[in-house]
Amino acid sequence: MTIGYFFHHCLQGRFQTFQTHSHALLHSSRHTIPTTCWSRCVIPFCAEQCLPISSPSWPACCTSDRIMAAFKGIWTQEFWRCVGAEFLAMMIFVLLSLGSTINWAVEEEHPPHPDLVLISLCFGLSIATLVQCFGHISGAHINPAVTTAMVVTRRLSLAKAVFYLLAQCLGAVVGAAVLYGVTPGSVRGEMGVTSVNTSISVGHALVVEFFITFELVFTVFATCDSKRSDLKGSAALAIGFSVCIGHLFAIPFTGASMNPARSFGPAMVTWSWENHWVYWVGPVVGGVTAATLYEYLFCPDPELKRCYTEVLSKTGFTSTKYREVQTSLRADRDQLAKEHPFTVMDVERAEQKERERETSGEVLSSV
Repeated sequence: MTIGYFFHHCLQGRFQTFQTHSHALLHSSRHTIPTTCWSRCVIPFCAEQCLPISSPSWPACCTSDRIMAAFKGIWTQEFWRCVGAEFLAMMIFVLLSLGSTINWAVEEEHPPHPDLVLISLCFGLSIATLVQCFGHISGAHINPAVTTAMVVTRRLSLAKAVFYLLAQCLGAVVGAAVLYGVTPGSVRGEMGVTSVNTSISVGHALVVEFFITFELVFTVFATCDSKRSDLKGSAALAIGFSVCIGHLFAIPFTGASMNPARSFGPAMVTWSWENHWVYWVGPVVGGVTAATLYEYLFCPDPELKRCYTEVLSKTGFTSTKYREVQTSLRADRDQLAKEHPFTVMDVERAEQKERERETSGEVLSSV
């Protein structure tokens, strides 16, 4: 027996022992890990189209199949009906709401200031009406900040959210363009373009947009929470009131966007982009923060919380059994390395004695 042959059998035996332990461990883990939990994928882009997983150690959404599954729901008539509803709702919202900002008395000698109450009520009641009309069709987001919040909380896939955002922005541009076309040039003014008050800094404007959108999105999630049994009255009206309150407070500060598409539409038509990024960053961050706090801190889903806890605590490759097998294997390997020279010497000595015994046996027999 050669040295290489000996080591081959030793290491092969060790590997087979480890492989047997590992297969037994993974087999037992499959029965303890709730695979249906990972079917509620932790990555937003495939939240609605997750497939069952085949391995307990990696979420299946890390594969290309999950990514492709997220796009399967897009090429359906029902989804494009939702996209069309978002486009139409945003177009009507921008057209009607921005129309309240037109000052028809601007040609007078002493034109009055814009009526903040009129503008606030128009924005709030428009949202309430449109949510009531389109809520059962597309969810009536009518706001990129709300759509982004839905993606973060896994209520909408990223693939579908992209089309929602495009429909909302395009609807806002069309609504602003229609208002621009039907309004006399002498009274158009700024066409409701949101702008930061010169008395405050851009940072202050960002904070204002953050909090008014936080209040809006938190209201959306609280009034549309299916886990609540104490809800009474109209959720659409509550959302409309939240928009109205935000405008009553923030119009003097930033124009009270609360909605990136609402700012994008008139900015595109009039080509006014000063500090426009504030009306994307502030609302989106505020909406995501509100949705995250509500969904994962204040009112978490008990089933989802239990599901994540079990997955994180019972993952096969971090279990106690696996660590014990790994520790045992490491100890055996170290012991084998220590015994290496002695084992080789013993084998060589044994082979030499065996050859001598065979030679002496042949000689004796021939005699």
